[in-house]
Amino acid sequence: MQGANFSAVTEFILIGFSTFPHLQLMFFLLFLLMYLFTLLGNLLIMATVWKEHSLHTPMYLFLCALSISEVLYTFAIIPRMLADLLSTHRSIPFKACASQMFFSFTFGFTHSFLLTVMGYDRYVAICHPLRYNVLMSPRGCACLVAWSWAGGSVMGLVVTSAIFQLIFCGPNEVHHFACHVPPLLKLACGNVSTVAMGVGLVCITALLGCCLLILLSYAFIVATVLRIPSAEGRRKAFSTCASHLTVVVVHYGFASVIYLKPKGPQSLEGDTLMGITYTVLTPFLSPIIFSLRNKELKITMKKTFLSKLYPENI
Repeated sequence: MQGANFSAVTEFILIGFSTFPHLQLMFFLLFLLMYLFTLLGNLLIMATVWKEHSLHTPMYLFLCALSISEVLYTFAIIPRMLADLLSTHRSIPFKACASQMFFSFTFGFTHSFLLTVMGYDRYVAICHPLRYNVLMSPRGCACLVAWSWAGGSVMGLVVTSAIFQLIFCGPNEVHHFACHVPPLLKLACGNVSTVAMGVGLVCITALLGCCLLILLSYAFIVATVLRIPSAEGRRKAFSTCASHLTVVVVHYGFASVIYLKPKGPQSLEGDTLMGITYTVLTPFLSPIIFSLRNKELKITMKKTFLSKLYPENI
């Protein structure tokens, strides 16, 4: 009886990119360049915020925490994916698969919670500017970041525990390039509909909850900004939200395509390519958006780093 609690499967085979045999080298080079750029962009943002005292504000504290979660999220998935693109043996041990799922969900949901906190920060800054220093005190900001990380960890633990308490006793080929929930559920023995429904409900509730809170924050922001009499004042108020709002649209746009798509027969190629959007493309775009759409950050990066390379041009 005690042995029935353990899975007969000791490893999984990740076959996500095996359907593109002639494109694997091209994928490897493309994803490697995008991953390195993602790391460089986020590290540059963190270094700029750390080095420049004028950026030691709640908005940039949250941006720094967001960059950290993004670096860790991509590190949980992409290095393994790159190694598999160059390998013919794409097996991953059972415990390593569980670890990958835990960390990817932890950092992924932490990212969503931090985006929600950043929306609240913009709401307080624009709708309650006189109370901003009180509501967004250093202690309060640290608590919001800590709760975001704690919430992400709980989500990772709940999802991973639910999936890996199932029995895997048959095929071990995962139709994905990572340990993703839907393809693993297809490999589990017995009736998994209750677990699938529970995991889906928890994930969608958390994502929709974050999305609705962000929309509510921006509803109040828009109402406040429209009451500003000058066009220049309205433009400045909206400009402080531009980078965050753009990242939110990209993040939840790709997430909705993945998690809210209609159920039905789908090809392995389609699932693999769609998985690339939130695993590689979204983290790649995020530092670009924050660097280009945030004027203060862009100017500070130029002053802090480019001045050392080209002092005569700054």
